[in-house]
Amino acid sequence: MSGVTGHQDLRGRIDTTRPHTARIWNYWLGGKDNYPVDREAGDRIRAIHPGIGEYARADRLFLGRAVHHLAAGAGVRQFLDIGTGLPSADNTHEVAQRSVPDARIVYVDNDPLVLTHARALLTSTPEGRTDYLDADVRDTDAILERAARTLDFSEPVALMLLGVVIFIEDDETSYEVVRRLMAELPSGSHLVLSHTIVSPAMPEVDAAVAFWNEHGTPRLTQRTPRQVERYFDGLELLEPGVVSCSRWRPGSEPGPVSSAAGPGGPEGADGPGGPGEPDEVAMFGGVAAKP
Repeated sequence: MSGVTGHQDLRGRIDTTRPHTARIWNYWLGGKDNYPVDREAGDRIRAIHPGIGEYARADRLFLGRAVHHLAAGAGVRQFLDIGTGLPSADNTHEVAQRSVPDARIVYVDNDPLVLTHARALLTSTPEGRTDYLDADVRDTDAILERAARTLDFSEPVALMLLGVVIFIEDDETSYEVVRRLMAELPSGSHLVLSHTIVSPAMPEVDAAVAFWNEHGTPRLTQRTPRQVERYFDGLELLEPGVVSCSRWRPGSEPGPVSSAAGPGGPEGADGPGGPGEPDEVAMFGGVAAKP
C-alpha cells in the first residue's frame, strides 16, 4: 500500500484536541470514525445551519452518480480520487467496479486517520486494482508520478476532486492545481469537482464556515458558483452544468449509494434526488470532459 507508514506513527499524527473536517463529515454521514471533539463541533455547526449536515449526503450521492455515469456510460476505467476522506458506503472503486470490474482507482489523502483506514479502500475486484497515496493535493508532481504506477495516463482518467480545493485558500493556486492535474490526462478524461459556495440566499452558510475556520482544521474557503465554474474552463461540461450536488442528475445513482448516510445519518426533505435528499445545498458540483 503506497505511502502508508506504521500504525503507531499514524496514530501519533492524529490530533484529537481539535475537530477535523474529515471526521465531522464522517459523523454527519452516520459513521463511527470520529471523536467527541468532532461530534461537538458538528452539532454546533448544525445548530448554526441546520441543513449543513445534508451537504455530506448530497456530496456522497453526487459521487455515486458521477462515477456510475463515467464507468457505466462513458467507458472510463480509471479514477484518480484526491481528497478521499474516510471510507464510507459506496466508495469510488466500489461504484466503478460494479459496472467495470477491471477499473483501476488511486486514492490520495494526507489525513492520518484516513490512512489508518486505507485498507478499506483497497478491496478491489480480482480484475481491477486500487492503491492509496499519502500526499497533499498541492503536490501535483508527486501525485502524478506515483499514480502512474497504477494508472495508464495514455488512457482516459476521471480526476475526482470532491470538497478538496476548498482547502486551498489562494484562488489562483487552486485553479493552477486543477489545471496541472488535468494537463497530464489525455483526451476523453473527465473532471469531477464539488465545492462549498457562498450565496446571498444562504447567509447561515457563511456563519457556519466562520465558526469552522475559528475552531476547526483545516480552514476552508467558499467561492461563488461562477468561481467554481472556472475550474472547468477549457473542458466540456456535462448537463446540467455546475449545480447544487442534489440537482446533478438526481435519481441516476446505482441503488446502494442512496443509503450512503447510513443509520443515524442526516435527514432532509424529499428533494430532487428522492427521499431524504435536500432540494438545494451550498455544495455545488459538476462533471466535464477533456476534449
